[in-house]
Amino acid sequence: MKPIKTLIFIFSIMLLLVAGWLFFPADGLALGGLTLRFPSYVEELGQDEEVVVDVDAVMDNVKKSFEMTCSETMYDSLVFFRDYLKGNPNRIYLPDDDYTFFDTLFAQFERAQAEGMTYRVMHYGDSQIEMDRISSVLRQKLQELFGGSGPSMIPAIQTVATISVSQRASGLKRYTLYGDSTTRRAGHNRYGVMSQFGQVTGEGSVSFTQTGHSQAFEKAKEISSVSVLLGRNSQGFTASLRCDTLKVEPKTLNANDSVSLITWNLPAKVKKGTIQFKGNAEIYAVLLDGGAGVALDNAALRGCSGNIFTRINEAVLRQSFHLLDTRLIILQFGGNRMPGIAGSKNIASYMKELERQISYLRQVAPHCTFLFIGPADMGKSYNGKMGTWKGLPELNDSLRAMSLRNDVAYWDMFHVMGGEGSMVQWVKHQPPLAGPDYVHFTFRGAQEIGADLAKSFTTYYDFYKLRQRVPNEEVIDFVNRDRSLDSIMRLRRNVPHYEPWKKGMK
Repeated sequence: MKPIKTLIFIFSIMLLLVAGWLFFPADGLALGGLTLRFPSYVEELGQDEEVVVDVDAVMDNVKKSFEMTCSETMYDSLVFFRDYLKGNPNRIYLPDDDYTFFDTLFAQFERAQAEGMTYRVMHYGDSQIEMDRISSVLRQKLQELFGGSGPSMIPAIQTVATISVSQRASGLKRYTLYGDSTTRRAGHNRYGVMSQFGQVTGEGSVSFTQTGHSQAFEKAKEISSVSVLLGRNSQGFTASLRCDTLKVEPKTLNANDSVSLITWNLPAKVKKGTIQFKGNAEIYAVLLDGGAGVALDNAALRGCSGNIFTRINEAVLRQSFHLLDTRLIILQFGGNRMPGIAGSKNIASYMKELERQISYLRQVAPHCTFLFIGPADMGKSYNGKMGTWKGLPELNDSLRAMSLRNDVAYWDMFHVMGGEGSMVQWVKHQPPLAGPDYVHFTFRGAQEIGADLAKSFTTYYDFYKLRQRVPNEEVIDFVNRDRSLDSIMRLRRNVPHYEPWKKGMK
């Protein structure tokens, strides 16, 4: 080949490469089942530097944001809470910024022990809360504050082991509303509050044993009350509890098409027990509690986006929440919907689905307060580099807006983690705080998130307690006061206006 032809050939190849660099789509070119990629001008032009989140600094800042650094006087305490309510990015966001949002709930929790009641919190979520992760941390903190113990509600048949209790079942068939193709569906919609039930026909049993898991909390090991939530039982249906502190005590029911709750209050804590069933019934849940106070129930729905509740029988849900004295419902969803979101229209459609679910839950649980926990950051590879899923920040913002306009509080887990790019660093952290799928937390990471959630929630309780000592009009005036004016007033500690707050204080 002549040199000129060789030169023209090389020049032509270079032109083709330049053309590809200039005009090849940044997201690649779909061809059959494959995607062809080529370095593009658009990609290089718009490519930002890799976002590197200092996870240790983020976690430290989150913890510091909950610290009351200047609390020697009532005035300083009010300054902290006012700043927390208005500007702390790690706070639970409240509808209309109403700081009294949880007041009724806190009052009920406080009265629980005196009234001999157990008020329940139902924590629904996706696989992030499987094995009682996150839920167990919040449960421990609430039970330390308000009393109660035990691992709380468990399904009749548990397919994913939890850290808080060991259990097994015999003679029951599991039916579940949500799951993969291997799960069994019922011919009706009476799935109960855990979106599943165990059908006993003839004889069956559920056994439980105190957990030995190293990650379990102490309160979860204390069981002194056992209950069964069931429905559609036959005439003469019998449930008998056998454990190490109680002789066999059978409870027999008349035929009933609605929901029933049977309970054994035990004279001492138990380490293990077996409930034997005879007859026909739908076993919606077993409750393992301990004394009056607060119980937090973990209902993990792997792969779910939180849009299934309207498919559960209304009467069953309403009767169950009433019998259980459920007072707070936590919804933790969003991550599973992310892979199917291609743009703002998909997000808007998802918001409508969730609004319908919240409206339905409010109908069947009219005495409940609602809290939504947004999705964690999620990592995905783009052209060989791990980063946050495109659209996740918009989804998170939309979830917060949707929650607040529907009178639901919102906790922004995405930003508590550190925002965009944080999941990559949680995976790289030593020890790892998230797994190699760049989606799920490790146990250590889940405990960090659970502790932050618990502290954010109990900070509102601290403010509730403080407000019992301050006239309401004074609190309203202070919270709404301009910050700059407050800085001036801070220098005038002896102004009579503040004397009611200082009484009895340093």
